[in-house]
Amino acid sequence: MSYDDDKYSIENTDYTVGQDNIEKWGFDVHNPVFGISAGLILLFLIAALATDPATAKAALDGLKWDIIGTFDAFFVWSANLFVVFCLVLIFSPFGQIRLGGAGAKPEHSRLSWLAMLFAAGMGIGLMFWGVAEPVAYFTGWYETPLGVAPNTPEAASLAMGATMYHWGLHAWAIYAVVALSLAFFAFNKGLPLSIRSVFYPILGDRTWGWAGHFIDILAVLATLFGLATSLGLGAQQAASGINHVFGSSSGLGSQILVIVGVTLMAIISVVRGLEGGVKVLSNVNMLIAFVLLAFVGLVGFSMALGNLGTTISGYFQNIIPLSNPHGREDESWLQGWTVFYWAWWISWSPFVGMFIARISSGRTVREFLIAVLVVPTLVTVLWMSIYGGIAIDQVINGVGALGKEGLTDVPLAMFQMFDELPMSTVLSIIAVVLILVFFVTSSDSGSLVIDSITAGGKIDAPVPQRIFWASIEGLIAAALLWIGGTEAIQALQAGSISTGLPFTFVLLLMCISLIMGFRTEPMSSRQ
Repeated sequence: MSYDDDKYSIENTDYTVGQDNIEKWGFDVHNPVFGISAGLILLFLIAALATDPATAKAALDGLKWDIIGTFDAFFVWSANLFVVFCLVLIFSPFGQIRLGGAGAKPEHSRLSWLAMLFAAGMGIGLMFWGVAEPVAYFTGWYETPLGVAPNTPEAASLAMGATMYHWGLHAWAIYAVVALSLAFFAFNKGLPLSIRSVFYPILGDRTWGWAGHFIDILAVLATLFGLATSLGLGAQQAASGINHVFGSSSGLGSQILVIVGVTLMAIISVVRGLEGGVKVLSNVNMLIAFVLLAFVGLVGFSMALGNLGTTISGYFQNIIPLSNPHGREDESWLQGWTVFYWAWWISWSPFVGMFIARISSGRTVREFLIAVLVVPTLVTVLWMSIYGGIAIDQVINGVGALGKEGLTDVPLAMFQMFDELPMSTVLSIIAVVLILVFFVTSSDSGSLVIDSITAGGKIDAPVPQRIFWASIEGLIAAALLWIGGTEAIQALQAGSISTGLPFTFVLLLMCISLIMGFRTEPMSSRQ
């Protein structure tokens, strides 16, 4: 096969973007994908109303743990492969390929680009777990990594290293595989910006048939349910923070009000579009996040500086043992944390990957992969060193609620850590605002992704369609909280994680398909 062969371009297929679309009531939808996805979501809501939440949670939890227990090694080795795959591409000749062709220019400044990919990818997760996860590993809240004795110096180092393991290169490599595949086939080959397009080298014109419909429907469901889950869990954290600061109720009513507020802000953002909505909010997001990080870091400067070295050394010293799923004495920890995380990131990868792809035209493959893998990992090292390090120090010295009672309330852990710092009320208020804005950026970017998939790969879906999907996310989260509270949200999370297994196979095939596509790229785009 010659390198100037462009056999995987839209001109060489019998497909036209939007050819199967229906335009009605202000919508422009790809009929099989939109109709079946919306129908399945409606059936899910009806079933949720008719089923006891505890029963649903038990059933879906059983499925989730069966998958995690049976396929734990498969998940771990797949994540390892994605890291190696991305690193090899960085140093290979393929790294010179420019997304969009040799003359393509980036649409966004590097700072705005990094802000958007980070805000959509993991920003809210760091707020939720930045304190709770290191403390959990250090104290043995639910087992300890590699079976280390809890509350020891070794446990402190391993707690920081294991936390970084879950939020570092492996997680972002999963996103990078999906994002790079989508960006390449959309911008270099002219295929629709949809998950199915990645598999054209393997499936050929069957990509536009039911095989492709199935892939896109699975992506829509995984994205929507993942976002609804995070919206529900985030509402609980935001309501807990508001109650902690102002003494108001953090009950069901407050949580639903948070969801309504976030959904309304997300609707405004998606109506304004990528430039006027998501991009602006992402830049504001990162500004607030770094102000909060800098202030907390300065307050606990000596602890943060010492913990930075602990985090980096703990990460790189333990990344190999943590990446080996065989012969582990900490099997419960491995399955309950690592495999859970890998399944969760994989189930989120269609959403985050497609959003990153959409904003990445004009970057070279090498620049793209370095930015997506390395930059967020470095930011996360700093974030975890400051938040997690200060929290562990409080536990060691018996300071505050974390030091006296341990990890008792995950959504409240960050606010409990703030209580022992100067200007704690101000910090907590800023944190609540940041949580809300992070959720808005996740919701609106997710809505834009679902819009594109259900519009047959069109980038700019009509405004009513954007409003529809943003509203559906909030409606599902609010309905589940209203029906069954935390149990219903956890049931949905278990269902979302279960989709990680089929999507792992999808991602592995993506790697093969991407190399097949790269091999047909003209030499001119490698300059």
